Amino acid sequence: MVTASAGRGPIAAGTGAEGDGAGPPPLSLYIHVPWCIRKCPYCDFNSHAVPAGEAIPEEAYLDALIGDLESTLPAVWGRTVRSVFFGGGTPGLLSGRGVARLLAEVRARITLEPGCEITLETNPGALEEGRYAAFRDAGVNRLSIGVQSFDDASLRRLGRVHDGGQAERAIESALRSFDNVNLDLMIGLPDQAETAAHQDVVRALGFGTTHLSVYQLTIEANTVFAKFPPRLPEEDVVARAQEEIDGLLAQAGFEHYEVSAYARSGRRCRHNLNYWTFGDYLGIGAGAHAKISLPGGGVRREERFRAPDSYLRNAAQGRFVSQRRTVAADDLVFEFALNAFRLRDGFAPALFAERTGLDPTKFEPGLREGVRRGLIARHPGRIAPTGLGMRFLNDLQALFLPAGEGGAPEPAADS
Repeated sequence: MVTASAGRGPIAAGTGAEGDGAGPPPLSLYIHVPWCIRKCPYCDFNSHAVPAGEAIPEEAYLDALIGDLESTLPAVWGRTVRSVFFGGGTPGLLSGRGVARLLAEVRARITLEPGCEITLETNPGALEEGRYAAFRDAGVNRLSIGVQSFDDASLRRLGRVHDGGQAERAIESALRSFDNVNLDLMIGLPDQAETAAHQDVVRALGFGTTHLSVYQLTIEANTVFAKFPPRLPEEDVVARAQEEIDGLLAQAGFEHYEVSAYARSGRRCRHNLNYWTFGDYLGIGAGAHAKISLPGGGVRREERFRAPDSYLRNAAQGRFVSQRRTVAADDLVFEFALNAFRLRDGFAPALFAERTGLDPTKFEPGLREGVRRGLIARHPGRIAPTGLGMRFLNDLQALFLPAGEGGAPEPAADS
């Protein structure tokens, strides 16, 4: 099985793994499946609970996805897809037969590179463990399981449909079919004891998976938790837990390569790396987003119709995109920084111009201010956030906002 980018070090520009610098950026495909068994109170993703006793409209949705992909192909003729990601919602609610059909239709329309990473998100307790072997046979080669915690009380407070025992059984089942498995965990949970996050990570390590994602719970707008805020641990408690987890995972042989991502050597997530290095991606399905570099320069962003019913209704008429815009140059600077500075080891200086098409001087004001504040380090051959910059990442990224929106001031013109 071909795996994610191996080893440590900055993401280089002009390399075959991340783009050759002469053509468009690497291309990925994101497929959104918007349904889940129950909407969690912290979730602000485009997910919609399936009414009790009803099935998802799988065949109609697969037809819509295929039409959606066909509609966007003219923008990427001749390009090769390096990764595919089924996200949600809960993509594991699809049948193995449905996933096999969709991947066959994708391959019939666009070239996947040899060993293309194909990830599918699943959730314990979503009746999908019995489908893992079918997902593997359909062509999925990487599974991501939304565990969040092994503690039953924490899971109840998060509104999850599974308990700790179901999470363990789901992982064991997944490992019988896959050798590349990610586990999602969360820290800073409501009323979480100071040692609980550490205990969750210890339990996760016991399964020997290849990748862990550890996210701090944040209260997002338009969620149940935003309306009825739970009691969360103090920031210093969460910071200590994060430091302990970093040390624990490093000792276990995991590379902390991105803000929330830890991987064994050779198992970094290729799909997410393409986001963080400002690659291109097609997005199909309800509410999916796409980023496409234009042949004459510039970047176009698209968003699909968000509500599943609206998406299916419009798809039947051959309409998929609800919003389309070309990104302004100043916004490209911020968008690049928003992604690239999530990488702990940084990136090659040439990557900015390669991925945005902009003059490198556009990036300089934010870089200089970041260095002055101790948030950014400039090394030979790479630019990277410092430890302080990772801790205050929002402040670092804000330095690259357009002038007048909080970014670093442009230098005065020579008189």
